[in-house]
Amino acid sequence: MDFNATLIGEMISFAILIWFCVHFIWPHINKAIEDRQIKIAEGLNAAERAHAELKDADHKVAAEIKVARQQASEIIDRAQQQANQIIDKARAEAITEINRLKSSAQDDIASMAQRARDQLRQQVGALAVQGASKIVQREIDPSTHKALLDQLATEI
Repeated sequence: MDFNATLIGEMISFAILIWFCVHFIWPHINKAIEDRQIKIAEGLNAAERAHAELKDADHKVAAEIKVARQQASEIIDRAQQQANQIIDKARAEAITEINRLKSSAQDDIASMAQRARDQLRQQVGALAVQGASKIVQREIDPSTHKALLDQLATEI
């Protein structure tokens, strides 16, 4: 093989290129690679922390949902109890009102019956007076014999 100056020049140029790359370019590339590795490692750590936080948040959400469901159940139970109390109170008031109306109706019926009896006594008394006046063939003065008519009406 023939060593000539071109080959030696190329070797020197190549050596200078390698020295230049190693001293000026390679440190920047190496630094960029290390920075990138650090960013990737930080990103992975952040992703792991986020995953752990997400898992923790899921547990907290599940616990909150459980508490909310329990509170909702308690609220529903209280509402049901209040509804039952309201129904019982309304039922008691209705029974009281029914009893009051029944008593009032019974009083009205008794007073109507008494009025009917009184009217019937008066009519019977008037009929008795008319009958007696026809029997006696003379008219009896009702004002004079009012006591007699009252006695007859009470006996009937």
